[in-house]
Amino acid sequence: MKRVRLWPRSLVGQIILLVALALFVAQAINFALLLRERTRIELTSQTAPAVYRIVDALENRDRRNFDDRDRRARVQFFTARPAVSGRARPDVERRAQVMFADVGLDVRSVRVVEDRRPPPMRGWDNFRRRADRAMAQDRPVGRLVMVAEYEPGKWALTQSRLNGSSPRFGGWLVWQTLILYAIVLAPLLWIGRRLARPLRQLTGSAEQFARTGLADPVEERGPGDVRQLTMAFNAMRSRIIAMLDEKDRMLGAIGHDLRTPLASLRVRTESVEDEAERARMSETIDEMNRMLEDILSLARAGRSSEPAQKVDLSALADAVVEDFVELGSPAEMAESERAVASVRPQQIRRALRNLIENAIVYGERAHVSVAREDGAVLLMVADDGPGIAEDRMAEMMEPFTRLEGSRNRETGGAGLGLALVRAIMAEHGGTLRLANRAQGGLEASLVLPA
Repeated sequence: MKRVRLWPRSLVGQIILLVALALFVAQAINFALLLRERTRIELTSQTAPAVYRIVDALENRDRRNFDDRDRRARVQFFTARPAVSGRARPDVERRAQVMFADVGLDVRSVRVVEDRRPPPMRGWDNFRRRADRAMAQDRPVGRLVMVAEYEPGKWALTQSRLNGSSPRFGGWLVWQTLILYAIVLAPLLWIGRRLARPLRQLTGSAEQFARTGLADPVEERGPGDVRQLTMAFNAMRSRIIAMLDEKDRMLGAIGHDLRTPLASLRVRTESVEDEAERARMSETIDEMNRMLEDILSLARAGRSSEPAQKVDLSALADAVVEDFVELGSPAEMAESERAVASVRPQQIRRALRNLIENAIVYGERAHVSVAREDGAVLLMVADDGPGIAEDRMAEMMEPFTRLEGSRNRETGGAGLGLALVRAIMAEHGGTLRLANRAQGGLEASLVLPA
């Protein structure tokens, strides 16, 4: 099962995500504070009418000389605790206690219930119902019934209408959040894109330089810090390219200076009368030339001047195998489907020749095939030899490393073949893969992106 990555990889994505999370937390805190204040205001608006009716009735009761009822204030007085039914509202009770205390009225107890039964319909309500063509039960009106014991054995009862359903502010808060996100994140996204574009170009140029040793200079734009980074990269790139060019010139001069005395030695071998000795001397000079060529090729790896082109790798491998067959070498090419990839043909030929030569020297016979695997093309060279120990496979790709410990030239080269192949594959964005076969022998694969 593929894991879903929630945390973005890019710097801009991480900044935007952090800001978005910070805004969400801030809005959540704001929502909690607003909800608390709104609840307090609603509670006060529900409690205040009943409290002030009782306070006003108690203050004016004796003056109005009503024994048991204040009709204007709609407050009833009882000498026995009145029975009320409905859903208890302890929150309103606590708020009423505080409000009674604020106005200086010391009540002994407060009982509040919420009654949602439809009240008796008055004439005006009936007329409005008929005009609206709506049923009374479609609009039930809630009532708060409050009983306060203001003196021992004396109670006051009043009823007040509950406010209709309060307007929901959840939708308003969502719209506010969206607007806030748009105001904050839109400029941040613009700045992020302005910052990410030169960084993306810088990354691409660095990857190209690491892969090929050549890269175009990066355009110096963006914020000041990014421009300074780009300028530093361009300066470093110019200096490294100059050093590599100097290295190439030095290697060319070394190769020229070494080939001259080797050519002179070859001429002098012609004057040796012993044919066997002359042949051994010529073989030694040829081996030195091949070693020099391998060293120079390895040192120049990654800076090839050969252009890449679309090549049928099956046809290329078949041509290389045919060259070995014509020389009498034990090599064979398996039937393979057409596989086209963008490569530098001469470099791939050289890498394939090195693998085939190793297979013939160490494994007696080379079996070459081409296959496709997960979007890549594989050029596989298998042999019938003893293979390589698993703990030595990585070591065998290092320069001047040989499977056979003696430095005998008859049992192998200078140990540069696999190192050169690995360098060629790195330049192509591919890999060199070594694996022991189940039926015996080693399989070396050139894995190239299709």
